[in-house]
Amino acid sequence: MRQTSHLPLSLAIAKSVESYYQPGMMLWHYEHGLVLYASLKSASYHKDDSIYPWVYSMYDRLIGQDGTIATYREGEFNLDQINAGRALFPLYDKSGEERFSKAADCLRSQLVHQPRTRSGVYWHKEIYPWQIWLDGLYMQGPFNAEYAMRHDDAQELDDVLNQLIITYNTLRDEKTGLLYHAYDESRGQRWSDISTGLSPHFWSRSIGWYCMALLDVLDYTPADHPRRGEIEDIIRALAPSVAAFQRESGLWYQVPDYPDAVGNYLETSGSSMFAYLYFKGVRTGILDRKYLDNGRKAIDGIKRVYLTCDENGIYHLDGICSVAGLGGNPYRDGSLKYYFLEPQKRDDFKGVGPFILALLESEMAQ
Repeated sequence: MRQTSHLPLSLAIAKSVESYYQPGMMLWHYEHGLVLYASLKSASYHKDDSIYPWVYSMYDRLIGQDGTIATYREGEFNLDQINAGRALFPLYDKSGEERFSKAADCLRSQLVHQPRTRSGVYWHKEIYPWQIWLDGLYMQGPFNAEYAMRHDDAQELDDVLNQLIITYNTLRDEKTGLLYHAYDESRGQRWSDISTGLSPHFWSRSIGWYCMALLDVLDYTPADHPRRGEIEDIIRALAPSVAAFQRESGLWYQVPDYPDAVGNYLETSGSSMFAYLYFKGVRTGILDRKYLDNGRKAIDGIKRVYLTCDENGIYHLDGICSVAGLGGNPYRDGSLKYYFLEPQKRDDFKGVGPFILALLESEMAQ
């Protein structure tokens, strides 16, 4: 599509979100925190002072003076609730208000008590016992790593890295190099393979969450950390495996290895996350510069296929899977049909947030 704003596109989309997402509308959940965090990142890089007051106003209504978070309940042990806390760090740094630091402490308290599989990885939620979901590594990993860095907690950082490595070794498919959506250590779920415990299919967005988790956790990992090299090796292994499923359009399918299946579609959020993988992987010196071509192809494809701008100059993003999970009630069986039939939603923050971050990385590469 043709860009209508003089602003960098990541910032223009952040301002578009601001136009329709206002104080009182924020829920304490990962996609809300994600789009606000992405907007802050873009504004910081491009030295735009107008985004911070908006983000502050969104969090202001949810964070009490004692650090309590409206609608958040630690006892759910829901990793999804942690990711909204990433913006607490820059809010505290800029405002100096202790309530933001205390709110981060509340989230960290959940992780101290979070149940784990026998292999040492957090359960995704209390209602999903013994299960590792790729999503969860992003939901808690970068927050946990930054918290550990700020509190000089080397043991906690070690735990974050260890969980990423265990997850890779547990969920990786040897044939494709991709990672399955989830794993049930107990083999109690109908979606889990009785032999491997793995879910039946790959889901692009879940792999994307994991890729972003790897890269973001490294932001808080010292260069001389003894396990940093293992994380970088995982990134280098995933890059060609993911690239093998990029389509001519530049995008990836909802279920990447079934491009010809009836009902499958080119999906925006996963494609944005893979663009982020390539741009940030190159910028941080982990990936070869040849992968910039994959990143550019993805960004160009999303802009061409799914990004529009209305008569008011507001950007809109389509082709975003609204949600996909496993188990629960009604039961989600992880079949191809399930992934294909979950609704797509325009301007869903689970797609808009990663697209802003991917655009920002592409702008940093210029």
